Amino acid sequence: MENAKADEYFGYTEKGGTFDGEIRAGFTTFLTMAYILLVNPAMLTVAIGDGTEAGNAAAFADILFATAVAAFIGCTVMGLWANLPFALAPGMGLNAYFTFGVVLGMGIAWEVALFAVFVEGILFMIMSLPQVGWRTAMINSIPTDLKIATGAGIGMFLSIIGLREMGWIRDDSATLVNIADTEKWGATSYGIPDGWCFETDFDTGECLDVQNGYFELGNYGLHQEGAIIGMLALIAIAVLMARGIKGAMIYGIIVASLYGWAVGASDPYNFYFEGAPGWGSHEATAPALASIVSMPSMPETTLFAAFGDAGMGALEKSNMGDFLLVMIAFLFVDIFDTSGTLYSVGRQAGYVDENDELMNSNEAFMSDAAATIVGGMLGTSTTTTYIESAAGVEDGGKTGLVAVTVGVLMLSGLFLTDLFAAIPQYAMASALVIVGAMMMRQAADIDWNDAEMALPAFITMVMMPFTYSIADGIAWGIISWVAIKAGMGKFDEINKVMGGLCVLMIMFYIGPGDESTFGWILGLAGF
Repeated sequence: MENAKADEYFGYTEKGGTFDGEIRAGFTTFLTMAYILLVNPAMLTVAIGDGTEAGNAAAFADILFATAVAAFIGCTVMGLWANLPFALAPGMGLNAYFTFGVVLGMGIAWEVALFAVFVEGILFMIMSLPQVGWRTAMINSIPTDLKIATGAGIGMFLSIIGLREMGWIRDDSATLVNIADTEKWGATSYGIPDGWCFETDFDTGECLDVQNGYFELGNYGLHQEGAIIGMLALIAIAVLMARGIKGAMIYGIIVASLYGWAVGASDPYNFYFEGAPGWGSHEATAPALASIVSMPSMPETTLFAAFGDAGMGALEKSNMGDFLLVMIAFLFVDIFDTSGTLYSVGRQAGYVDENDELMNSNEAFMSDAAATIVGGMLGTSTTTTYIESAAGVEDGGKTGLVAVTVGVLMLSGLFLTDLFAAIPQYAMASALVIVGAMMMRQAADIDWNDAEMALPAFITMVMMPFTYSIADGIAWGIISWVAIKAGMGKFDEINKVMGGLCVLMIMFYIGPGDESTFGWILGLAGF
């Protein structure tokens, strides 16, 4: 009976799905993006924490609460209202910009930055209202081939993220990207090098705490190398999918995690001292049974901080210019990230109609905006639709029941933090590479014989992995398309929306001196 009511509401049978399949797809999506429950608090604590052990711990707990609740609300609204299988959470990239670009870089108080997130969400909501329709008009005005290229570009973006997190590629000062140091596998220990500086004086650049001598973190045999385990999981998932086995990604992630826990495998993405981010543990370790379940608490520091004396109350003419620039940047990235993800994953899920329009797009955009507003109130950076949603779609997800499942699981992160933290990064990342490969199928639908479209489509695709930004890829795809059409003298083919977007994007990226045009204009206005 319960399943019948769910089917009546979500209509998954009509769309070729099943109740079990929708729940399984939700688990798949969640497992590929559960890292945000730890990464987002870890990153934002750098901006919000007071630097003490107790203060940082309190900030981490507050931000974890905000992350889980914002994701829960966004996913639930997306599922119940828009009935689309898209998951939401505080966005990677946006949280880095919040921390390192706005708070640490520009010196803006984190409370003011949270208020900028809140205002951006309000504007996002207004633009998405059916009565206004700006967001829908924008996405529908972009040429079809550019939107298809967005999906393929997101596939490439997912793949570079996945390969990096699996430990198969690394940064290189000479070639930008290179294959990992495979010669270390099973032979050389990982550790903290002699002379490593743990703490630097922010003002003078002087090292305050240096590592004396080499300190070994671990020495792993080939059977313990996370990169190899991740690659085997990747191949196993591909084989299971080729055999038509449902839940292949979940099985791959779970088996890779269990094996890693059993042998104490390395997790190469978390070897901070080897050039990796290091948000989690560098070794796969099963969670202690006694600590798997923990009770959350309401935020003490971040809750409604955006509206306090240090947030909204601190705004005045002297800092209004910086505030507006930050708010515009948040809005720009949110608009293009969300639009690109919704269209691309929606096309993969069959939610783009014969007119090349995303079904229920207004509801989807407003769900995204609602989650951003709630996140700003609770204490986290912009919440957005996740490209990892493609994992659940590829696993058979059809309706909003997938999103609701992800939302409930995100909320459970408040109670099962240690369990989710123990899932190795290499295990989760293997699913991202599979999804990336599946999304690249869309590139075949682009008319590569159209000389006026080939370059913009290509730029859209390659800029996403190269800049680590969906927004940058879409923006420069639009700019190059308009420029080529203008160069051909085909001004009649440039609609008002595309022309306006091109001008706005150029203003965002380019300006006099070291400012964007937006910053220059605000300066002329006296801000």
